[in-house]
Amino acid sequence: MNKLLQQIVDDLDKFLAIFPNDIKNRLEQDPDIKDLIEVVLDLGREIEARFYKKTVIFEGRFTTEEDLNYIIARVGEFSGDKRAGIERTLHRISAIENRHGRIIGLTCRVGRAVLGTVDIIRDVIETGKNILLLGKPGVGKTTLLRETARVLADELGKRVIIIDTSNEIGGDGDIPHPAIGRARRMQVPNPSKQHDVMIEAVENHMPEVIVIDEIGTELEAKAARTIAERGVQLIGTAHGITLQNLLLNPTLSDLVGGIQVVTLSDEEAKRRGTQKTVLERKAPPTFQVVIEIQERDRLAIHHDVAKTVDALLRGYIIKPEIRVRTPEGEVKKVEAPTIEPVEEEEEVSVFGKPEKIEKRTEPLRIFPYGISRNRLEKAIRNLGVPAFVVKNISEANCLLILKAHQKRAKDLLKEAEKKGIKIAVLRSNTVTQIERFLSEEFGIAISSKSDAEEEALREAQEGIEYVLTHDEPYELSPQPAYIRRLQHQLIQQYGLHSESVGVEPFRKVRIYPSH
Repeated sequence: MNKLLQQIVDDLDKFLAIFPNDIKNRLEQDPDIKDLIEVVLDLGREIEARFYKKTVIFEGRFTTEEDLNYIIARVGEFSGDKRAGIERTLHRISAIENRHGRIIGLTCRVGRAVLGTVDIIRDVIETGKNILLLGKPGVGKTTLLRETARVLADELGKRVIIIDTSNEIGGDGDIPHPAIGRARRMQVPNPSKQHDVMIEAVENHMPEVIVIDEIGTELEAKAARTIAERGVQLIGTAHGITLQNLLLNPTLSDLVGGIQVVTLSDEEAKRRGTQKTVLERKAPPTFQVVIEIQERDRLAIHHDVAKTVDALLRGYIIKPEIRVRTPEGEVKKVEAPTIEPVEEEEEVSVFGKPEKIEKRTEPLRIFPYGISRNRLEKAIRNLGVPAFVVKNISEANCLLILKAHQKRAKDLLKEAEKKGIKIAVLRSNTVTQIERFLSEEFGIAISSKSDAEEEALREAQEGIEYVLTHDEPYELSPQPAYIRRLQHQLIQQYGLHSESVGVEPFRKVRIYPSH
């Protein structure tokens, strides 16, 4: 990839001008002033200046009410989300109020437009696909979003509209900052109206591209899907750090397709070699591409979100493409996408710690003794597992023996032990017992009562919603072990904790909040 030229526009002089002179002078004298991120002022506490690689405490300089009033008088009006700005800059001033509505703290954040950074994903945005940017606060999501809007409008000639909820993309005031180029900007009167403005933009102004920062509610996620279905390219950010993290968020998981519980037919379950009740993607993802901003100069790109989510739900991980920007300004692809199987599933024990369920990756060659060959073959077909019946112990890697025949087969057992062959003992010669053995061997859950499974998973879903809403534990009804395993898997998809409690046959799952 080509080297890129970055140009930083930060209007730092306008930012420093809002502070009382002694604070302004101390900031200007810092040798790392160009790396300033934000200044924090809390009433009665020492002032704090945060930089990229350090934090400076103004020892002995406590924030006064006069300091707060001085700054408030020099910034724009605070909106419903407690944010204000400085006219025609990208700086953001956020307020902390007491319970009477009086401002007692300010976070003054430097806004920077970094021109040239979009080259690291330019080939991706030119595809016309919907792109979602993820990353922790302060990693540069909004900066990259702003530059993307400018390039799409100025260099690619697209009709771009920015939905600017807190004026963080286009800056404060009615005239947007030059950093967004010819892209148009629609302001949002109140954060709760963001989804309405998104739809208004599409219906009234015929954009080819909608750019939006911080999709955070279910209504905004639905508005994003509506826009995507109308053929408008969407580029936005959301609360989340990774694709997997977003998938576990019940409010925003729809952005990447969502999760639903599906009961498979017998044939499909056999074909997949899995249980009848599985987790699947609910719908096509709103965003076809997800870009995780791991660091300012390191990105992970999921080029096919649908494929990645499907793989995750089926026990595989598709590692994203990794791109980095070197200190010399060169952009490189350092890792190509790869697919890796997940070799273990987890079920939570009564102690709350994972119990690892090993999944066999090689075929099982079974020599049966006292076990009906026909029943064994039927069980293998029912589960669709890679197991085979062999005629000689020398060909086997597993000896399956009926408990009642152990005494008469001492020589056979010794031979199996000597050759390192796995020995499995069944209590009865039934298809059910054989299926139970195979399911444990291959790390899958079996099902013969799909209605019971569906009811148990519906109850788990209700419990999940209760815990997410009330932030307190919830107990489910007693279930067999394999159904509890399904419930644990579903609960983990939502980022909650769970454990199995009680004694059989009354053992059940208890769900806990994530913290």
